[in-house]
Amino acid sequence: MTEPGSDTVDQDPDPIDLTDAEIEAADDAEQVAHGARDDVTHVRLHWWVEVVAMMVLYLVYSAIRNNFGSATGNEIRAFTNARRVVGFERHVGLFFEENFQDFFLGHRFYLQFWNVFYGSFHFWVTGFALIYLFRKQPARYSFWRNTIVLTTLLALIGFAWFPLMPPRLLDDCGQFGACASYGFVDTLAQYGGLWSFDSGTMEQISNQYAAMPSLHFAWSSWVFLVLFPHMKHSWSRIAIAAYPWMTLYAIVVTANHYWLDALGGALALAGGFSLAWLLREGGRRLRSRGPVASAPA
Repeated sequence: MTEPGSDTVDQDPDPIDLTDAEIEAADDAEQVAHGARDDVTHVRLHWWVEVVAMMVLYLVYSAIRNNFGSATGNEIRAFTNARRVVGFERHVGLFFEENFQDFFLGHRFYLQFWNVFYGSFHFWVTGFALIYLFRKQPARYSFWRNTIVLTTLLALIGFAWFPLMPPRLLDDCGQFGACASYGFVDTLAQYGGLWSFDSGTMEQISNQYAAMPSLHFAWSSWVFLVLFPHMKHSWSRIAIAAYPWMTLYAIVVTANHYWLDALGGALALAGGFSLAWLLREGGRRLRSRGPVASAPA
């Protein structure tokens, strides 16, 4: 705009080109300064420390998980709990898993795909989300890492307290099955995938009754919470939003879980999130107090 008595024209300054990382860093700094970003922490991270910690955690998790349930001969207790779950689902009119699976049993390659999905995406996608957080959102990494760790630890309590025979073992007459007549099929044993619970090593070291809560659903929901806010394209947002529901579909159609196990997984995630939040807020309060000054002699 030209002012009276002036020959100059005001011009907008040239735009400054910033990378996505610089924009995100500036946004974090501004929101932290105004107290609007409660989930941001500033911790120096080392990738090798995180890898070692996760490996140790998984080894501890596996050792504890595999020393309860089927490893201790809890077949009767696991079957009793399965009858309780089935009875509850029937009571609320939502015991549909057997009819749902039966609709797809004639499609071999289709079920093989879901066997592979069940056995692999659980680790691949969760690992990708952790790496993404570490590389792209380091300020949020600690909180969400603590969330999934605490969720997993809560699931261990569920495995120990409530050993549950999954649907695929209800009709199985093997060592860990009930040899009942519910109509379920173990699709992994029947159609195959990347691995099988019936292989000698896997059968002996895995807890066949670690079904409640479903960590598959808990972890996939965690992935959604972590990645969805940062997806910039419609297709990626749709894919991330669909992932927990695809996981729910996989665990039911392969007869590895009841739908009630997924609800248990959601509750475990809610508990893990709440504990991580309390842990973070407690740490902030301790840091805000600063060092305690010593009294003069």
